[in-house]
Amino acid sequence: MAVRFRDALLMAAGFVALSISVFGEEPTEYEVTDADREHWSFRPIARPAVPTVKNHNWVRNPIDAFILAKLEVADWQPNPPAAKRDLLRRTLLDLTGMPPTIDEQDQFLANDSPIAFERLIDDLLARPSYGERWGRHWLDLVRYAETNGYERDGAKPSVWRFRDYAIDTFNADKPYDRFIVEQFAGDELTDASTETVIATGFHRLGPFDDEPADFEQDRYDQLDDIIRTTSQAFLGITLGCARCHNHKFDPLTNHDYYRIAAVLNPLKRPLNGRTELDLPAGTLPQRAALMERDRRIDEFHKQIAEIRDSIRSDFLTSGKSELSVEAAAAFGIPPDKRTPPQKELVAKHTPQLEAELLAALPADQRQRINNLEQHIGALRVATPDLPRGYFMTESTEPPPKSFLLLRGQASARGPEVQPAVPVVLTHQPLAFANRPTTHGTSGRRLEFARWMASANNPLTARVIVNRVWQYHFGEGLVRTPSDFGIIGEAPTHPELLDWLAHWFSHDANWSIKRLHRLILSSSTFQMSKADHPVYGEQDPRNVKFWRFPYRRLEVEAIRDSMLSASGELRRTMGGPGVYLEIPPEVLAGNSDPNVVWPNFDEAASSRRTVYAFVKRALVVPFLEVLDVCDTTRSTELRNRTTISTQALTLFNGNFANRQARHLAERLQREAGDNPVRQIELAYRLTLCRSPIPSELATMRQFLTNAESAENHGQALEQLCRVILNLNEFVYSN
Repeated sequence: MAVRFRDALLMAAGFVALSISVFGEEPTEYEVTDADREHWSFRPIARPAVPTVKNHNWVRNPIDAFILAKLEVADWQPNPPAAKRDLLRRTLLDLTGMPPTIDEQDQFLANDSPIAFERLIDDLLARPSYGERWGRHWLDLVRYAETNGYERDGAKPSVWRFRDYAIDTFNADKPYDRFIVEQFAGDELTDASTETVIATGFHRLGPFDDEPADFEQDRYDQLDDIIRTTSQAFLGITLGCARCHNHKFDPLTNHDYYRIAAVLNPLKRPLNGRTELDLPAGTLPQRAALMERDRRIDEFHKQIAEIRDSIRSDFLTSGKSELSVEAAAAFGIPPDKRTPPQKELVAKHTPQLEAELLAALPADQRQRINNLEQHIGALRVATPDLPRGYFMTESTEPPPKSFLLLRGQASARGPEVQPAVPVVLTHQPLAFANRPTTHGTSGRRLEFARWMASANNPLTARVIVNRVWQYHFGEGLVRTPSDFGIIGEAPTHPELLDWLAHWFSHDANWSIKRLHRLILSSSTFQMSKADHPVYGEQDPRNVKFWRFPYRRLEVEAIRDSMLSASGELRRTMGGPGVYLEIPPEVLAGNSDPNVVWPNFDEAASSRRTVYAFVKRALVVPFLEVLDVCDTTRSTELRNRTTISTQALTLFNGNFANRQARHLAERLQREAGDNPVRQIELAYRLTLCRSPIPSELATMRQFLTNAESAENHGQALEQLCRVILNLNEFVYSN
């Protein structure tokens, strides 16, 4: 007999569900009711009317009307506009993670056009650095790293292509609904491509134990990682809590969880023993065609080898070869019996011997080899190589049966389940077609992805517009951005959230760049961050958004800003991750310090931080101390700590001191020996403003105290180190 979810929730905080699981009986599925669907985030999205306000001159677009309406109810006023220079630095750091150059500062400050700021927004959104900044936000959500974690922490081959895919997606302004579908089921699309297959690496980004104690249980742990990440990142719900029992707070059932596990169950992880494999990034038919091509090429190579081998032995003993006696003898020994020196000789002289053999062949045999090589070339043209990608696969076999697992244990199978979506999120069950796609996969993920990306889904649009708002303002309209459930926080401005969600999925056609333009062009975004004695005391969390928040930059923006100011930043995009510096004393604690991390190469590592190699078991200390995200799970909001080790790292660390030295060298190159010009340039490059008189006097006196040119250079370096450690440098304007 079905039990109403709310009634069960009230019965000793889920005691019934727990006792059922303990005794191993088949769990009863709760009946989700219309009352359960009345939770604010489960209701359909409808666009509310834009409120009328008294101070209509402040309203640039509907966002301002919703924000101002709440302020006027409290008889509050929004902060005045930010200074033009502050707004410029804020916007560049926000959209690109980079400070404005001096030319950009001069051009914007001299432009009095009423549309100058709108043009700036468009310019920044068109820059490749925009995708590098906002792609990094997405990588936090999908638990991106380049190794597996656990004891061996093996590398994920070719996983960096997913990082590049995310960056390229934001730069191209791919509609968000398409972005979802590509990551969840890009291989099942009718227009599947290398790009969309690489996108499905989403499923494989999490930690992976290559030596599990229980392989079957580990299989479901992998599915659990995907379910948790999917439900939190895309839907803003904590479905992972329903793995062992019905969710304790939300109307999400044990059956809901395993029905989604059935959607994912056909996925397989490519392995060779315990070694992770990458694959050609193509659909099943494309990979099959590539395998057939390689099989035929191998046959042709064997025929070529047979032709050459037919004269190899006689040629080596004929004395016609120009190889040394030792090298010729090494070739005559079977490969498995060669000594290491002989193997080196063979490897070194193989190209020479092959050329000699080809020249010694009769004309008809050479022509035969030429014909075979032409066939090989034609095969490669007809079926080109595919880039390698890191993703899971499905086979053409029927999907395996899926079961509800009692207590989440693979060894305790309950009833069989079919793929479906959470009952509370739809009034009509989603019909999963039990037929393969044109690519031979089950099609289950594609059906589920299209449901997630539908404008009728009550969660998806709400969740993403809230995330974009959060990255602009530091806090979302919903301050639990990956939990829109019952114990999550309610939205501070529910009408604004729904207006944005409806506008985003209908008017903006899921364009994140259009959402940026709307938010940044509002008076709400352009307010100053100045405090107010009354408002600050009554609303310290800025729930009413009466000012722009004062917040520290993420570690990527801090590091990239230092590289930009010093002139050392390399703007190369894409490719394998680069290895940042790890102090020797940190590496010394590793069991194999000479292998675990390559030698530091300053020039190679001076790229944007989004390209840093992310090793789960060995996090770069500079990144870790400044609150880089936890890559073992989906991170919706990074920690914001203020601790002594941050100050020590920025003041005494190798990276910060190197950039101070490079910045000082840049000042001497570009400002000459004039201390005033050097100080002025230092402030413009780092803080995007000129020093005030007291700062200029203090800094000039500091440089004047240096008695020689050598001392002046050292003093200038220390001056730069101080500026790079100012709060103003590591905080947004």
